[in-house]
Amino acid sequence: MNRTTVSLIAVAAALAAVTGFASVNAPDGDDDGAKAAKRLPVERTSLLCPEPSTSDLAETSYTAFTPSSGGAGSGGKAELLPAPKELTDAPQGGKGKHKDTKPFLSQKAPGKPVTGEESGAEAPALVGRADGTLAPGWTVQQTTTVSAGSGRGVQGANCVAPDTEFWFPGASTAKGRSDYIHLTNPDDSAAVVDVELYGPDGGIKADVGQSIQIQPHSSVPVLLSTLTGKPHTNLAMHVVARSGRVAAAVHSSDDKLGGDWLPASTDPAPSLVLPGIPEDATSVRLVAFAPGADDADLKVRLASPTGPITPAGHETLHVKAGMTAAIDLGDVTKGEAGSLLLTPTEKAVPVVAALRVTRGKGDKQETAFIPATAPVGDRATAADNRAKGSTLSLVAPGKTARVKVTASPGAEAGDPVTKTYTVKGGTTLSVAPPVPSGLKGPYALTVEPESGGPVHAARTLELPENGIPMFTIQTLPDDRGTVSVPEAEQDLEVLQK
Repeated sequence: MNRTTVSLIAVAAALAAVTGFASVNAPDGDDDGAKAAKRLPVERTSLLCPEPSTSDLAETSYTAFTPSSGGAGSGGKAELLPAPKELTDAPQGGKGKHKDTKPFLSQKAPGKPVTGEESGAEAPALVGRADGTLAPGWTVQQTTTVSAGSGRGVQGANCVAPDTEFWFPGASTAKGRSDYIHLTNPDDSAAVVDVELYGPDGGIKADVGQSIQIQPHSSVPVLLSTLTGKPHTNLAMHVVARSGRVAAAVHSSDDKLGGDWLPASTDPAPSLVLPGIPEDATSVRLVAFAPGADDADLKVRLASPTGPITPAGHETLHVKAGMTAAIDLGDVTKGEAGSLLLTPTEKAVPVVAALRVTRGKGDKQETAFIPATAPVGDRATAADNRAKGSTLSLVAPGKTARVKVTASPGAEAGDPVTKTYTVKGGTTLSVAPPVPSGLKGPYALTVEPESGGPVHAARTLELPENGIPMFTIQTLPDDRGTVSVPEAEQDLEVLQK
C-alpha cells in the first residue's frame, strides 16, 4: 500500500469521524448561518492594582466585590497577590516559575465585599485574578489616605484591567507636581511599552519613554518629569504596548493641592461625558486632546440638576490636531452638582478629555480627577462605600433614564437594599446612595439602567481630615460582567475547500 492510498484512507476516516460528531451534535432547526450573539457571563477576569503610595504615612484599604450574576455557574475564586519582584528559573523576557506567593486578599462568594489593609510606603502592586462565579463584574478599589506631605489627601483608584492602549489627558510636569505613570504586567512574558507625551505645541520628544520593558508580573513607576526637558502644566499621555499588555494609571501629587489617581479616559470619541463634579467645587480645569489629523471644535455644556447650561465665556473649545487644549472653568457648578458634556459643534472629530477638580480654599485644598467615561452599559460597580461621605452622580446626556441602584451587605454585616431613580434627559442627579441596614464595614454599589437612554455615573467618597475636604472620585463604566458570544453551528462544507 503506497503513501497516497494511506493518505486517502486517513482523510476518509477523519471525514467519517467529523460527520458522525456533527450528526450527533447538530443544532435543532433549519437556520442558515450563525445565530445572533448572546451576552454571557465572563469566565475569567484580571485586575491590577498599582503601588499605592511612597509615603510612610499612607494607610491603604482594599475592597473587592463581585455582584451576583444570573447564569454565572458555580465555583471559582478571586485573589489579589503581591506582584513578585522576580521570577526564578526564567531567561530574560521568558517564562518561568513563580516563587510561592500567599494571596493578600481572597474572595470566595459573590454578593458580599471583602477587605484588606496595608500601611506605609512598602505596599506592593497587586495582581488580581478571578474565575468562575467570581469573575463577572469583579471590582477592586484601593483607597489611600495620606495625612501630610506632598499629595496629602485621599487617593482612590479602581484596579485596572490589562490592555494595550491608554490615554491620560490631564497629566502634568509643572513645578510642585509629581506625576508617575505606573505600568504593571500581569503575564508570564515581558511587555514593551512606549509612553508618548503631548503638550499645547504638539508631541514632546522623549527617547527615554520609548521601549520601556516591564518584566513578567512586575510593576514599574516612571516619573513623567524625567521624560520632558522642561515643565508642562497640561499634558496628554498615550501609553501603547508594543508587545504584551499592561495596566496603566497615573499617580499625581501636588505640594499644595493634595493628590489623587488620574484614571485613563475612555477611547477617543466625538462626544464625551465627564460625570460627577461636586457641588462645592472651587476650581475645575478641563484638558482635552485630539489624537487624529483633524482639529476638533467642541461645544462645552454643564448638565446641571435642571438641564444643560453653557458656562459663560467658555461656550466652545478649539483643540488643534495632536495638541492639548485646556480651559479653567472656575466654580462652574455654582453650588449645584453637575457633569460636563462635550459635543462637536459641526464636524465630528474624536477627542479624549479629563477634569481636575479642586475643593476647599487656601492651604485646605484637595484635588481629584474625572476622566471622560463610557456609559454604565448593563451594570457598573463601585466597591468601596462608607456609611457617610459617599455621593452618587447619575447623568443622562440624551433621553430620560430609569436606574436601579443596589447597596450590598457590608464587609462585616448589613442587609442589602435597592432604590430606583429617574434621571431626566440632559441633567445630573446627585444623591446620597442607599445604605445597608445594620451596616458594618465598607459596602458596594451596583448601578443598573432599566429603561430610557444611556447613563453615565461617578461616585465621590469624602473622608475629611483636619479641616481639609479630602475626597476622591471614581467613574463607573460597565463592569465587564458579560461578553458577547456568537452562537455557531457545524458547517461540513469547510472540509471540501
